[in-house]
Amino acid sequence: MGSTQDVTDVIVYGAGGQVGRAVVAEARRRGLTVTAAVRDPARHAELAGPGVRLVACDVTDADAVAATGQGHRAAVSSVYTPDTPSTDFYGAATTALVTGLGQARVQRLVSVGVATTLETAPGVAVHDDPAFPAEYRAFSLGHATALDLLRTSPADLDWVVVTPPMDLDRTAPATGHYRTGGPQVLGTRIAQADLAIAVVDELTTPAHHREQIAVAD
Repeated sequence: MGSTQDVTDVIVYGAGGQVGRAVVAEARRRGLTVTAAVRDPARHAELAGPGVRLVACDVTDADAVAATGQGHRAAVSSVYTPDTPSTDFYGAATTALVTGLGQARVQRLVSVGVATTLETAPGVAVHDDPAFPAEYRAFSLGHATALDLLRTSPADLDWVVVTPPMDLDRTAPATGHYRTGGPQVLGTRIAQADLAIAVVDELTTPAHHREQIAVAD
């Protein structure tokens, strides 16, 4: 799926995480040049290699996002930290991404979401179920905060939140096939490698604009 005709360079924020690494690998497989942005490059030195430049970036710092984003035609966000409450972190990170990418004139942002923000009924997210575990709700609400900030972002930021199902199989090989839908729960499983394909497809041949989508196998 997809082609590289519209994207020659991408920066991946959160490249040191499992999904971030899968996106970097898929982008390189397609021939894209990648900047891998992480908090501590010394911890992720193995990411650097042919076609991959490793840089330090605090994704909650708009100036750092602007500096690292310069010269890229698209960005991916797959960020996470256990060190800060999720609502605070995703609020700060999304604000910095919107501001910094705007300053760097990066107009396409593909963000990786979480299944618990998808809808089970109009306006009702998975995390709104009274039976939803309280210990996971705060993390999901952080992603919901990020969605709200993207929805109110300047119109020239062409964003999409690609949201996998609850079962993200990190070991299954890529099939090269996946389904897409709106912000509603779509399926129960996807291979991480196929999620990476979906993310890179939205970089190379954008099909969704300023919306949350679900992907599943």
